[in-house]
Amino acid sequence: MEPGEIPDTNSGRQQKKDYHRKRKSFSSPTRLNKRLKEESVESVEDNFATKENQKLEFLKEEIEEFFDQQNALNEEAEIEKRRKERMEILKKHKQDNNEVEAVSDVQKIKSLNDDNGYDLLPSKEPIVPQVDDEDSDEDGDDMFSENFKIEENVKITADGREKTTLVENYDDHEGYYKTIMGEMMDERYLITSHLGRGVFSSVIKATDTKTKQNVAIKVLRNNETMYKAGLKELKFLKSLMEKDPTKTKFVVSFLGHFEHRNHLCLVFEHLSMNLREVLKTFGRNNGLHLNAVKVYAHQLFLALSLLKKCDIIHADIKPDNMLVNEQKNILKLADFGSAGNLVEVEITPYVVSRFYRAPEIILGLPYNYAIDVWSVGCTLYELYTGRILFTGSNNNQMLKQIMQTKGKFPLKMLKKGMYAHHHFDESDNFTFLSQEYDKIMQQEVTKRIKFYKPVCDIKGNLSQLDVFHDEKNRLLLFQFIDFLEKCLNLNPEKRISPEEALIHPFITM
Repeated sequence: MEPGEIPDTNSGRQQKKDYHRKRKSFSSPTRLNKRLKEESVESVEDNFATKENQKLEFLKEEIEEFFDQQNALNEEAEIEKRRKERMEILKKHKQDNNEVEAVSDVQKIKSLNDDNGYDLLPSKEPIVPQVDDEDSDEDGDDMFSENFKIEENVKITADGREKTTLVENYDDHEGYYKTIMGEMMDERYLITSHLGRGVFSSVIKATDTKTKQNVAIKVLRNNETMYKAGLKELKFLKSLMEKDPTKTKFVVSFLGHFEHRNHLCLVFEHLSMNLREVLKTFGRNNGLHLNAVKVYAHQLFLALSLLKKCDIIHADIKPDNMLVNEQKNILKLADFGSAGNLVEVEITPYVVSRFYRAPEIILGLPYNYAIDVWSVGCTLYELYTGRILFTGSNNNQMLKQIMQTKGKFPLKMLKKGMYAHHHFDESDNFTFLSQEYDKIMQQEVTKRIKFYKPVCDIKGNLSQLDVFHDEKNRLLLFQFIDFLEKCLNLNPEKRISPEEALIHPFITM
């Protein structure tokens, strides 16, 4: 500004108006939808990702306080359980002593022992449970144990003689790698424990001797099919990491890969536990605090937005495949062993774990990213209530439970479904054919059922759990119900998208 020049107050007012206009755009879903159309989705998502840390800090104390309280309750329950066990032992011990004192003749006691084969006196030796080697997860894991075998490989030489060589048996009969505690993998990863196994692989915990950090190593089974599946997963992981260099999209961090004794090994950051374990520990039959569910929902849909950018469908979202940190306030999507590209979709009725399987999969319709949204909706319901939403014993009973909660399917879906005729009678206006087991007749029977409206909808189920006494938290619950309804829309074309989910009032409030 030149000396003596009068400042332009109009420009200041205009800047202030622009500021408030932009601020309002984040408070109104209608304006946000318009903004998403005008601007790139990526810029809006990045804005939310930046604000995520602020939201986490804001809710961190409340979430940590919830988990601390649950820890205290669990400890008290464990102490009470042990106290009752001690009382039972003392009571039984006292009864045994009374029985012994009632027998005055020592020779009579000896006679009873000899004749009946048991001792009236309580044993002072600890009872050691018998372990079946075949059922043990650690069978053959220790190279110094008796179960670790060295196989003989016999070859016939040119002169007809047998030549025997020793081959180390590092795999079990199913091709899983036998974890050896203290073994060094890839000259840097020191194995410390066995975390578990799935259909495709086993997972071990190790210490990275270069960074001094704990890592989780996914060891694929030793066969050609699993190796190819591992290479496919590796491709997806690299794509996700390239699209998320700042690691703000809440997908588990992929650190590298290597091969070890004919096994493909994928290295990830190590996280505390999965959501299934969180529910068992902190929310059995009761669920988690709604604020914790809200934070997890926000993070999950940021992860889904990243997958959509990479044209990846996870196809196995469930609490077991979501990992949390030690403080339980950061969640990351994991396990891309079942993932696929949108262009590679093959219609099959058995994609995704059954309880989290979208109806379009069961009906045999072409599917897309919407199947992951359905799985997240089922998971969020389970997190809040502590109960699985749909528990059908097969695909047919899954459809029955879905219609009991969401009502009948649109005729358009049933007419286009490749497998719809397995579950509906097309000649009778698509009456549902419920395949059930009759306990009286002791055989499978087919019952014809017509669905018109939900028998027990999500709103009714969750309204019964309304424990909030203040208006703000009650409003949050109603927004959560609306959020779930949009995630679990029967029509995948009308189901909420990751971009729309990130601007829903349940997330933004």
